[in-house]
Amino acid sequence: MPLIALGINHRTAPVELRERVVFAPERMQEALRELTGLPGIQEAAILSTCNRTELYVGSEEDPGDAVIHWLSRFHHLDEGSLRPYLYTLRDADTVRHMLRVAAGLDSMILGEPQILGQMKCAYQCATEAGCVDTQLSRLFQHTFAVAKQVRTDTAIGASPVSVAFAAVSLARQIFGDLEQQTALLIGAGETIELAARHLHEHGLGRMIVANRTVEHAHNLASLFNGYGIGLEEIPAHLAEADIVISSTASSTPILTLPTVKQALKARKHRPIFMVDIAVPRDIEPRIGELDDIFLYTVDNLQEVIQENLKSRQAAARQAEEMIDIQVNHFIAWQRSRDAVPTIRQLREQAEAQRDEVLQKARQQLASGRDPMQVVEYLAHTLTNKLIHQPSIHLRQAGSDGRTDLLEAARELLNLPESK
Repeated sequence: MPLIALGINHRTAPVELRERVVFAPERMQEALRELTGLPGIQEAAILSTCNRTELYVGSEEDPGDAVIHWLSRFHHLDEGSLRPYLYTLRDADTVRHMLRVAAGLDSMILGEPQILGQMKCAYQCATEAGCVDTQLSRLFQHTFAVAKQVRTDTAIGASPVSVAFAAVSLARQIFGDLEQQTALLIGAGETIELAARHLHEHGLGRMIVANRTVEHAHNLASLFNGYGIGLEEIPAHLAEADIVISSTASSTPILTLPTVKQALKARKHRPIFMVDIAVPRDIEPRIGELDDIFLYTVDNLQEVIQENLKSRQAAARQAEEMIDIQVNHFIAWQRSRDAVPTIRQLREQAEAQRDEVLQKARQQLASGRDPMQVVEYLAHTLTNKLIHQPSIHLRQAGSDGRTDLLEAARELLNLPESK
């Protein structure tokens, strides 16, 4: 059964397009059911993050353009404008890609660990929707095991490199000492927690955490001597912030142009450094055009990130070698499944022959025949039945000069070399 991976990521598409192809969590199961409802699609999973949206599909036959048609329709996109940014992988290339993604080798930040958790969430969601069958389930489990092995056996995650780390590094380049600065962190997820931790470790003066759920904001802020607010309170506090880092799952911008203009006026146009890590974006792009705003997106952080990757390059090469081996292991398992129906038929045929001979042997015992003669009859007759058809075909192969078939039979039956 063909395995297909189709998607876009930070290498192939700008953030303006990636944010339009994100699958909202509340619509994920709907999307999975629609996707597996396409003709020939037997199983599917969807990975959707700020840096990539990928569809993993197992189908009876290659679905061709059907998945692309569906993806365009679901997101109300012109198919012609989407196609140039898409990549499609098949079979072994799909397996290799998923292993590389889970190990962090295809991430904007080489070796970043968050993607593995996101892949696990994608698998769980697809499983809960009833959209995963044997092949994809085995592939995901294999992917998780390989990613764990890569992290255990290499130094791919040894250096503190992440989007959050890059954002804080850039803030330090701009402000130098952070002891006099106030940071407003919008969101309370893993990326924002990492940013908070890095800011705290570099001596940040004050921290404000804003989140839709105020309790979550308070819980995170309390870890770093900060204080939490609701999203609706941001306009009242934005003027205090020298640094703004935002990463939420909001489908609409959190910071709008009028709100930021008002804050700049209150700050008497002292500049604000902003980093928008979210996809879709939390900060209106027009805000970056203001004179006193330094706005960066995840794409803008690429140069900063590259400076922190040198220590991971050797580990990445080692990880790639491990993945090559593991791709072969999965493909070998996949091919072995092709033999299952033949093995089942062979066993069923042998068991039927056994039962037939056994029934006759029992009848002979019941009629009083000597048990040793019955055992000899059973062994002799069963042996003849099991080798009768193979013997006929082997003789015919010899008559036809089919040495290839004779050699295959010798290997299959583990026969010694003839003398």
